[in-house]
Formats: sequence, structure tokens, C-alpha cells
Amino acid sequence: MEHRPSPVVAHSEHLTLPWPWWPLALGIAAVLAAQVGLGAPGPVTWVPYLVLLPGTAAALWWLGRVRVAVVDDELRVDDARLPSRFIADVIPLDAEGRRQLLGPSADPLAFVVQRPWVRGMVQVVLDDPADPTPYWLVSTRHPERLVAALRPGNAAQPSGHGGGRADR
Repeated sequence: MEHRPSPVVAHSEHLTLPWPWWPLALGIAAVLAAQVGLGAPGPVTWVPYLVLLPGTAAALWWLGRVRVAVVDDELRVDDARLPSRFIADVIPLDAEGRRQLLGPSADPLAFVVQRPWVRGMVQVVLDDPADPTPYWLVSTRHPERLVAALRPGNAAQPSGHGGGRADR
């Protein structure tokens, strides 16, 4: 049996939803289920709860499932992968830079994974003549850590900030 070395995780985080959203969304779903269930007599009254509450929980989980990681020599955002050899520069964005690149200065060919509940963002400028994508915009709670993990020479080194574990 062939032995493969374990991957080096320089950065890893999940872009989960803020925890206050869960009780708020589930509370709204429960009120909506109560409103729908008012018109149905007997055991049918519980059907809206059985549909809306698990459906809301599944939707909240799905919205926060995106993982951003630097594993070995590649950036992984959800199921997209970018080898570090195609990265020309990595720029942490402030609020104004984020607004510009998501709005007036946006390039329609850019790869964007943006979560409005995550304030941080980085721009990963590409250097791949075969790819028309000029850059990636990626939401992250730790822009400086992600930039450090993607800088040349650092991609395969654990950052010391939770390498190997998911920051939540």
C-alpha cells in the first residue's frame, strides 16, 4: 500500500453564519409554521413545523458551509482549487477596496466567493495566460492570515494560526 504524506494546512476556516442568525431564522420559521398550521385541524397542524424548521436549519447550514483553505500548494475555496504557481499577488482589502471590486470596478470574469456576513476579503491576482479570470475575490475572517499563507514560500508552511484546524 502506497503511503501518501499528510497534507500541510497553512490556513483553514469555514465561512459559517453568525450564531444569532440561527435562533432568529428558526423563530421566524416557527411563527410562519404556526400561521400556516392555524387553518388545519388535528395532526395536520404539525406538518408546517416538520417542513419549515428542518428546511430552515438546512438552508442556514448550506449558507455557511463554504471552506477557505490553503492546503499544500493550493488555495481551496469550497470546491474550487487554485495552484499557488498561478498566484501573482494577494491583497487584503479594506471596506472601500471591497466595495470597489464588488461594484464599480468589478471585472465580470473575476471569480467571486463573497459572504456579506464576513467583513474581510482578499484579492488573489492571477498570472495564468491560459485563464481569462483576472483575479479571485474571497471572503475571509482572517485576511492577514490568508495573505501570509499564500505569499510565495509560505504556502506549504503552517502559519501557526490554527494550521490543521478549522477556525469558526
